[in-house]
Amino acid sequence: MSLAIPTRHSPNFNERPDGARIEILVLHYTGMATAEGAIELLCNPEAKVSSHYVVDETGYILRLVDEERRAWHAGVSSWAGERDINGHSIGIEIVNGGHDFGCPPYPDVQMAALERLCLDIMSRHPISPRNVLAHSDIAPERKSDPGEWFDWARLSRAGIGLWVEPAPIVEGPELRLGDRGDTVAQLQYRLGSYGYGVEVLGIYDAKTEAVVRAFQRHFRPAKVDGVADLSTVATLHRLLELI
Repeated sequence: MSLAIPTRHSPNFNERPDGARIEILVLHYTGMATAEGAIELLCNPEAKVSSHYVVDETGYILRLVDEERRAWHAGVSSWAGERDINGHSIGIEIVNGGHDFGCPPYPDVQMAALERLCLDIMSRHPISPRNVLAHSDIAPERKSDPGEWFDWARLSRAGIGLWVEPAPIVEGPELRLGDRGDTVAQLQYRLGSYGYGVEVLGIYDAKTEAVVRAFQRHFRPAKVDGVADLSTVATLHRLLELI
């Protein structure tokens, strides 16, 4: 049985492409001081931004856009070759001040409500675990939400998304901005194999650095610096073994 969720209709949506399947779930933080301010923004027609759901700090869930509609939450983004993320996804805004407001923790009651909502959504749509994503995963050069302190491991234990134990951070060879060669190309290929939007160029450019940072935020949050150290590479290998 689906959750009973109150609705406040946002005008910021349009129709999904004909035949589009909902295959991606994107998690965001609001990055604002209050839930009220975030909801007002998401319902402001001049803002041209919205999400399907908002989950506040008390666990209260509000629907803003019907799932059948295309909410405007992802912006310029891509995943596994798909560039119309809005057309194929559901977006959830989690009330949290984010990086601009001191990276506040996500309360247990909020995370529990988010789990219920995600499982409810996934019961209706063919969303694979690897397609439960951070906004930073699909827009690594622009976004950093829901942040490196978000508890992806908890969601995975509840059956939502993928998680592996990050490899320990140790001293050793690193790949970083400006490096070139086959090792860089292999890293880019593996990141792209998981779904990240990075070309296999053999050059550790700014886009690759941003993608590595996004990967670290999601899967190796203890150190988020955009440098592909041994821990980052090993964690990526562990993740690819699951798919």
